[in-house]
Amino acid sequence: MKRSFWVQLDSWARNMTPFGLTLIMVIVSMVPMHVPEYARVVPLLSLMAIYHWAVFRPELLPAFAVFVIGLLQDILSGTPIGVHALVFLIVYGLVLSQRRFLAGKSFAVVWLGFSLVASGAAVLSWILVSAYNVVLVDPRPVFFQYLMTLGTFPLLGWFLLRWQNAILGHK
Repeated sequence: MKRSFWVQLDSWARNMTPFGLTLIMVIVSMVPMHVPEYARVVPLLSLMAIYHWAVFRPELLPAFAVFVIGLLQDILSGTPIGVHALVFLIVYGLVLSQRRFLAGKSFAVVWLGFSLVASGAAVLSWILVSAYNVVLVDPRPVFFQYLMTLGTFPLLGWFLLRWQNAILGHK
């Protein structure tokens, strides 16, 4: 009986790691780097993680978890509440709809897919923030954040894939 409890606890903990890792990435992206203007262009680590899990293990990161991650991103970054939550949910749904195309493909195809999704997410978040402020916000920080996110994706993608294979196993 005790073994069964520990096996279930282990399984639950492993299945929660995509959500937990993505939450950690939200927090890590908010750590001050003491680099001028870095906060405006910090890579969206959480977007990369949501994309990864939506492609490879969507059953472990449900839409509700994506919504919570987006709200936390908004609260910690000072973005109007709901912007990242909405953008992340749209990205999640879009990636799920293209999952059969992306899963099992080369890294180059997955990265290309991410570049397209991330560009759409950047434009959408810029539009939403501009609409909220009722003024066209300077798009340069969003563009540079997109570039930083795109450039960081190979390293984070490698880490998440290794984590997935080591902790969650192949699927």
